[in-house]
Order: sequence, then C-alpha cells, then structure tokens
Amino acid sequence: MLSSSAFLLFTLAAGALIVVPGPAVTFIVARSLQQGRRAGLISAMGIASGGLVHVAAAVLGLSALLASSAVAFGLVRWGGAAYLVYLGLRVWLSRPAAAEGEPVPAPARRLFAQGFLVNLLNPKTAIFFLAFLPQFADPSRGRVPLQLLLLGAWFVALAVASDCTYALLAGAVGDRIGRSPAARRGARLLSGGVYVALGLGTLLAGARAEGVRPTARLR
Repeated sequence: MLSSSAFLLFTLAAGALIVVPGPAVTFIVARSLQQGRRAGLISAMGIASGGLVHVAAAVLGLSALLASSAVAFGLVRWGGAAYLVYLGLRVWLSRPAAAEGEPVPAPARRLFAQGFLVNLLNPKTAIFFLAFLPQFADPSRGRVPLQLLLLGAWFVALAVASDCTYALLAGAVGDRIGRSPAARRGARLLSGGVYVALGLGTLLAGARAEGVRPTARLR
C-alpha cells in the first residue's frame, strides 16, 4: 500500500535510529557479555516481542493514553525502572559460578521474559511509535491502521537484525574473557551495574513526560 519511495524513506529513517545504541542495545550487550551470545539473542527476541506489543498499542491508539496521562506514564516508567534495578541487584547478589567452571546458562524462558518486560515497561518506546509511524502513513493509499501495523512490524524486524548483530559481537567478546574467573566476576559486576544504571537513567530521563521526543534513543 505504501509507495516504494515512502517505504525506502521509512527504512532509512528507521535504520538511522536503530543503529544508535540505546537502553535495549545496552541490555542485550550486557546479557551477551555475562552469559554468552545465546542469552543475548534470546533477550533480543524478547525485546522484539515487547516492541510488537507497543506497535499494536500505537495502532489501537492506546499509546495516546501514555502521552496524555502523566499518571499512566509515571506508573509505567517507575515500573520499568524498578524492574531494571531489580535485575541489576539480582546479578550482583547471585552466587557466582565455580572458579573453574563455566557460567550456568539461564533458562531461555527467563531470558525471553526479561527482555520482553524491559521493552514493554519502557513508555518512551510506546510514545515513540505513536509519534514516528504516522509520519509515513498515507491515507490516500488505503487503511491507515494497516499501514501503521506494517511499518511497525518492519521497524521491529530491522531492530531484530541490529540487536542480534550486537548480541553476536558482544557474545564473541564474552567468550574470549569467559575463560578467566576474574574476568567473569568483572563481567557479572559490570552487567549488574548496567542494569541499575539503566533503571536510574530511565527515571532521570523520563522525569518530565513532556520531554519525550520521537527521536529518543530506544535501541
């Protein structure tokens, strides 16, 4: 339904936003460094699923509630920040693997769920889709909701490709340092710090709902 030029323009604009590292990429990199590329890839799938929920919410108009209600925005923001801080504290307080052994892999279901919740509880993602997608919809070319849905799904697909690349690269680095017990401890402490910093950063960056911009770094 979209013209080829409009679709290309959207792809270029989305790609420019996606490749800039943001909270989602930082989360995936931390996961990959701590638990390997498998953990990073599964986390990326969870984040993508959360993104699809935000796309559906934008199409249905639910994201407008977050944009217009300071209370709703604040509740979601505080929930997301608290969850990130919880993940960081859990990493810090977890019992380290044996000095000579490899880190115990986390269950795929848990990795996926954590990635999903991290993205789902980011209100800036919801408002981003609400503000960004309509810029490329053309009412003269058919149903706008369907256009928004297709554009949102394509954005998430591009993000998955980028996020998986980050996961593979960070996982490769993690594999190299993973043989050293000291390096594993350092990666665990660093990963926990990343989660806590993301949670605190979410609160600071979203202190004023009206300060959210469509070009905010979401990835």
